[in-house]
Amino acid sequence: MDLLKRASELENMKMSNMTTSDRVVASREAKKLILEINEIYKETKDPDLMDLMKRLTDKKRKIEKRLKGRPAA
Repeated sequence: MDLLKRASELENMKMSNMTTSDRVVASREAKKLILEINEIYKETKDPDLMDLMKRLTDKKRKIEKRLKGRPAA
């Protein structure tokens, strides 16, 4: 599946030296992949797909945390 290949590439992508626009693109791509995988998961109930969605969600959260920055105390 092309979808699983794209998800694997996103999951293994390095986060260092990413520009802000790269992070925005990566976050949007992650969201799109998660939603596409979820549609397949609804039909198949494959636990491997659920694990993949969880890993992608973690990666997406890390990217978005860097986008929002640290709160000023």
